[in-house]
Amino acid sequence: MRTIRHQLLLLLLLTSVLFGCSQPEALLPYIDTRVGTAASTMQTAGRFGKGSEEYGQVIPAVLEPHGMNFWTPQTTDTELKCRAPYYYKDTLFQGFRNSHWIVGGCTQDYGSMTLFPSSHLRATLPERRATPFSHSTEVATPAYYAVSLDSMSIRAELTGRSRSAILRLSYPTDSAAYLIVNPNSDEGEGYIELDTLRKEIRGYNPVHRIYQGKGKAAGYSGHFIIHYNQELAEYGTYHYDTLFAGHTSIGHAHGIGLYIRFKRQQTDTPILIKAASSFTGTDGARLNLQAEIPHWDFDKTHRELTAIWEQHLSSVTVDTRDTTAKRKFYGAMYRTSFLPHAINDVDGRYPNFAGGDSLCTTSTAYYDGFSLWDTYRAQHPLITLLHPTLSGHMMQSLVDKYRQGTWLPIFPCWNSYTAAMIGDHATAAIGDAYVKGVRNFDIATAYEAMRKNAFTTPSTYAEYADGMGRRALTSYLTYGYIPVEDSVKEAYHRQEQTSRTLEYAYDDFVLAQVAQLLGHTADHDTLMLRSENYRYVIDPTTGYANGRHADGRFLSGSNPYTFAPYITEGAPCHYTWYVPHNPHGLMEAMGGRDRFISKLDTLFSERLYWHGNEPCHQVAYLYNYAGQPWKTQRIVRHILDTEYGDTPGGLAGNDDAGQMSAWYIFSALGFYPVCPGTPYYQIGTPTFERATLHLENGRTFTIEAPGTSSERRYIQSGTLNGKPYPHTYLHHDDILQGGVLRFVMGDTPKR
Repeated sequence: MRTIRHQLLLLLLLTSVLFGCSQPEALLPYIDTRVGTAASTMQTAGRFGKGSEEYGQVIPAVLEPHGMNFWTPQTTDTELKCRAPYYYKDTLFQGFRNSHWIVGGCTQDYGSMTLFPSSHLRATLPERRATPFSHSTEVATPAYYAVSLDSMSIRAELTGRSRSAILRLSYPTDSAAYLIVNPNSDEGEGYIELDTLRKEIRGYNPVHRIYQGKGKAAGYSGHFIIHYNQELAEYGTYHYDTLFAGHTSIGHAHGIGLYIRFKRQQTDTPILIKAASSFTGTDGARLNLQAEIPHWDFDKTHRELTAIWEQHLSSVTVDTRDTTAKRKFYGAMYRTSFLPHAINDVDGRYPNFAGGDSLCTTSTAYYDGFSLWDTYRAQHPLITLLHPTLSGHMMQSLVDKYRQGTWLPIFPCWNSYTAAMIGDHATAAIGDAYVKGVRNFDIATAYEAMRKNAFTTPSTYAEYADGMGRRALTSYLTYGYIPVEDSVKEAYHRQEQTSRTLEYAYDDFVLAQVAQLLGHTADHDTLMLRSENYRYVIDPTTGYANGRHADGRFLSGSNPYTFAPYITEGAPCHYTWYVPHNPHGLMEAMGGRDRFISKLDTLFSERLYWHGNEPCHQVAYLYNYAGQPWKTQRIVRHILDTEYGDTPGGLAGNDDAGQMSAWYIFSALGFYPVCPGTPYYQIGTPTFERATLHLENGRTFTIEAPGTSSERRYIQSGTLNGKPYPHTYLHHDDILQGGVLRFVMGDTPKR
């Protein structure tokens, strides 16, 4: 890491020398895309999450922000669940993958292929052909990746666009130049062929679902093409260790692929390879490549992608003398730029939702990969704040899924229903966008979809079992909570009844806000009553969330500090706080403000807080509601300093499609959306002396905190546009109107 970091700092220096101080600062060199690819070394690493939960599960990808493909070095040969394509601990390079990995989670890749430059054909399968590489030879930014394969003296470079990539491969002058390609079908259903007249390799890898519908075909494939511009000296296919020289196609088996060897006329000239993909067909992949990289100029594509990233990153500029903090911040910006991602071709075509058996067309972009249990919390609010037009396109994509599938999906990935995780947080994402003024999507149909999820269940068991509709809605409507007798068996996450109750109460609140804005008064009133259902699962005896029987009895002998089957991925002490829409009501249900504060204090003093998973993400900000904002300021700064780093192990847990990083971005700026679906942010502690949001409406909003530091973390006073600002919250409109929020910081709490 140190060698690459020195290279990046040198690039920053050269940029300032070449372009002068008047030019905007280049932000891309602050990003090392390998942060989060190793096991966590942060403070709470391994305390609660184990195995894959100890990793950020991110990848060092080359991509456009929210683009189709994530071009990544591959060290792991599988699309299986919970296996990221790349891990920092690995020492063998298997190739470059056009990944669609649901980045940062325990999910699966899909529709991908891998290509590998080699000087020989001694092995063709990824795990056997894998060659040693050193991290010291890697350059890993979102616009460019390079690595040296020293055992073969090959230097491989990669850049690209949303749906396409270009590689520059420098082979030694005294060796052969091979390219090996394999479709990554774990089911053995892939296909690949060579067309020597077109100088094209093409193939496909059928997509399969997980969670509800696990193993079923998603109805569409990841299609790919690879173009080369040199003559071939040799080609063939392979099946495991058997080579079929001169063959041009192979498919529908495990362990297959294709190889080509180039004629070397000018042996010191790098070989260029172009590749693209599509979820509609080979013609779509060709169209994408022609539109995005119609030339053979590697540096031109690199410049284009660099400009795209600089524009994206410059939506927020920060001033600080702490370069590590700056690297952490823009690294987080990179990780929030994967998902959701566009899956349509450049002409707007994409496979229809929940079936893929026909093609649809969008005039903007169609997005998928909504890890909504995670991303509604801060990732989507961040997009809504900085890129509201993009947010609207994403919300329209959710509406389109409803139109095509007849139910608003809970956790739409692989362009399919999944019913993964819990809650109904498409409602939360859509509601938050609408409440904050995003209007470039069909809210009437969106409301119809959200209301259907909240009030009805599928008419057939087959639909329900396939992932349509809220899980256990009948129990929720009958009792006001989901009793432990309902095992919620038609879900990947079974049981978890208390957590579901808490999340449905919040979702009902958000839908009520939309209903009010649209004039649906009766719905609003009903949903607001339901939003108080959290009270049914807060045990008055202990003051913690607990499981509850259908007859009203709470479970006896429950330990609030250990994992429980009625809680999702955590313990009652984590989930008790999940009433973001009514913390004062939660105080009352827990037994009062003092008991609320005492239990919050215990969570942090006894090291029970778990930042590596989402249910705790709003908890540090709850002191604001209890009248002790200095505790929020102390704890938030502690989390920023101890749960995020600038090393491969620098994430406290799974980044979960950008949510972990979005928490960092908001919190480092000094505010956080505790309750998406309302236009308010809770103020924490600003970490930059000056941070400016360059808003889409042309205005700027600046947060100033002269002298802020880990020690000077406490807000003494504040002004908004020169007027005293005594509040512990910030309104969304205050940001959109532009201005300056200025804080006086100190090293002692202002009580």
